[in-house]
Amino acid sequence: MARRTVEGSEEVLGAIDVGTNAVRLELARVLPDGSLETLHTERDPVRPGEGLFKTGVIQKPVADRLMATLRRYAALCRRHHARVRAVATSAVREAKNREEIVRRARKEAALALEVVSGREEARLICKGVLHGKPAKSRSLCIDLGGGSTEIILAQGDTPSNLWSVDVGAVRLTELFDVADTVKKKRLGLLRDFARELMEESIPRGQRGLPANALGSSGTIGAIVGFARSEGMGHATTREISRAVERLADMDVEKRRKRFDPRRADIVVAGAVILEATLQHLAVETITPVDRGLREGLLLDLLDRRKARPDDHSLAEAAVAIGRRFGFGEAHGRQVAKLSLRLFDELTHVHRLPAATRQWLEVAALLHDVGHAVNYQRHHKHTHYLILNADIPGLTDRERTVVGAVARFHRRSRPEAGHEVLKDFSAGEVEVVRKLSTLLRIADSLDRSHHQPVQALRVQASRRAVKLKVRARHSIDLELWDVAREEELFREVFGRTLTVA
Repeated sequence: MARRTVEGSEEVLGAIDVGTNAVRLELARVLPDGSLETLHTERDPVRPGEGLFKTGVIQKPVADRLMATLRRYAALCRRHHARVRAVATSAVREAKNREEIVRRARKEAALALEVVSGREEARLICKGVLHGKPAKSRSLCIDLGGGSTEIILAQGDTPSNLWSVDVGAVRLTELFDVADTVKKKRLGLLRDFARELMEESIPRGQRGLPANALGSSGTIGAIVGFARSEGMGHATTREISRAVERLADMDVEKRRKRFDPRRADIVVAGAVILEATLQHLAVETITPVDRGLREGLLLDLLDRRKARPDDHSLAEAAVAIGRRFGFGEAHGRQVAKLSLRLFDELTHVHRLPAATRQWLEVAALLHDVGHAVNYQRHHKHTHYLILNADIPGLTDRERTVVGAVARFHRRSRPEAGHEVLKDFSAGEVEVVRKLSTLLRIADSLDRSHHQPVQALRVQASRRAVKLKVRARHSIDLELWDVAREEELFREVFGRTLTVA
């Protein structure tokens, strides 16, 4: 059954996408069968990236427009009691004043605006476009934004390769000043620039690419609609190339009669990027779809709502990162297993949301990854590496919390006044305190790094927690280390801790 948010109403999810060219909102109701029904959509051509690629900052008038839109969207979300994920992509991602934009969104609109990486953006687009695809089908998805272009090769609805290329329709228009008629020489420069970026970003000779690509952005939809033969739902790469030259010959007034006025000045640059992408990947045709990042955000929220314990995708991503740094995989997996056992057996003690279980798993798997830099301060290096890692499936804020949990697996205690936690809310501090304490106990139970603990049972009462351990040999070192953490455990959970 769908969770009820207010009497007589079903749960509502909200997705806010702050792009380079426009800002979009989608609200959807979660139906009893777990599917989504769209309630409301909005698109505002705020152009957050206006002037950014020349100045490096989002100018105050642009930021003011953005905040006015976000305040309205936030009010709509509150009216529907929606659970919201708001993300910003290329423009805010590259702005020197991005932190100011995020702070203003939090203060003025009460929104936790998350600045996602290019790879996370691509993952979400893949989720939105390819949801429900048969597991054995292969797909190629292209999303042409204002500041970047995302290319995703997927098996079913799972990405097998993700690329984010720093070229988009607004960026290229501003860099080459091609909002109006584009002379032949300037068009040649645009094409060379886009082609070189694709060659630098995506290795040639990708195997197994489908002959037809799916295009998920409004810009691609507009270009394909202009280029395709009458009655066809797709356009060929050759037709896109012809469309580039036809569009370049038009002045902006002619384009405004054919396209949305706010798209007319960037459509030439968009067509050039699309042409370069299709040619580089040797794709024959492209078909536009009306799904993308917003749908991916909603589906991601839906997955997090389910909080499935059998979903190992985050753990797999964490292990892949650990292997890049040569981490002790056997120890990391053992500590993760013990951490999750403690989490599951002590749910009535820690009372944390189910979604935090995966955060603990990632922190446990990666808690020693900082050894790759330096052993003595490895907990601090682990914190840094997690903060700067690209972990698909974690939001920026969630990654910050995970990094803090891993940071406090040794040495300093996770106290609210600690410098690492100075920008954390009271609720986030509580999550870090509880998860890191469980991680410290699990880490202590494998202090020798030889995985002596074979089984762990937990008994909890109002005043005490008893761990019953089955081990394959002596665990004196582990018992000594758990005893050192007992005081913190009692402080955090209000119960004594013993091991038998």
